[in-house]
Amino acid sequence: MTPSAKTIQIFLPGGDPRGIRIAEITTRIVQVIEVPRSLLGDFLKMPESDQVAVYFLFGESEDGSEPKVYIGQTGDLRSRLADHNKKKDFWERALVLISRTNSLTQTHALFLEWHCIQAARKAARYADENSTGGSKPHTPAPLEADCLEIFDTGHALLATLGFPLFDPVVKSASVGKSADVFYCKASGAKGKGVYTQEGFVVLKGSVGRRENVPSIVGTAGERLRAKLLESGVMKAVGDKIEFQKDHLFLNGRTCNASCAVTSA
Repeated sequence: MTPSAKTIQIFLPGGDPRGIRIAEITTRIVQVIEVPRSLLGDFLKMPESDQVAVYFLFGESEDGSEPKVYIGQTGDLRSRLADHNKKKDFWERALVLISRTNSLTQTHALFLEWHCIQAARKAARYADENSTGGSKPHTPAPLEADCLEIFDTGHALLATLGFPLFDPVVKSASVGKSADVFYCKASGAKGKGVYTQEGFVVLKGSVGRRENVPSIVGTAGERLRAKLLESGVMKAVGDKIEFQKDHLFLNGRTCNASCAVTSA
């Protein structure tokens, strides 16, 4: 289905594009507020922090391994985020989904938390820090419909702010066009991937050599392969490594994709 046109407004309460940002679709009541960790104290003084909310804690990846996310919900946002600031080290930015009319209930939040965890795991773009996905909470049909509409709005706002949590790194339609698929068949490797607007995606099932060759020992390429194996993006199978999922290498890091597959 082709996405419909949307008008999204981003407000900068502090005037800094890298500071706190409040995004909304102008015809809907949902807002997503992006909060850098260093400005958490400022956000906790804002009236928007005194609401029932679904929140996302993001940690960026600088080395090509998987970025991380933690998804939660709360009726006491101020104390919950303050607690995460003390106890969780990985995150750098919090994104908070609230209602402009303060109309989210705990039932909304519980369903949205569960649904967001399932959708994020299905997209498999981020490694989630949630220990479990929980079970679907009992939600009356009219309220569930409201929640799915809220989710669709939050999905668009998160992606607009630069966190495409619910979007797979490559769409199946892109892989279906053989002219768009690149192949690597050398030195015991058999990999394939596609270019996207974000970078280069090595596709699930790509195979490379397990052992590192001398040329990458002690380099960022060796460290990257170790992290991809540790995170489960790649798995050792005999004398090979195999990608367990599609994995995005951001623009400018295509050489990292080559190292991950071939160890060359």
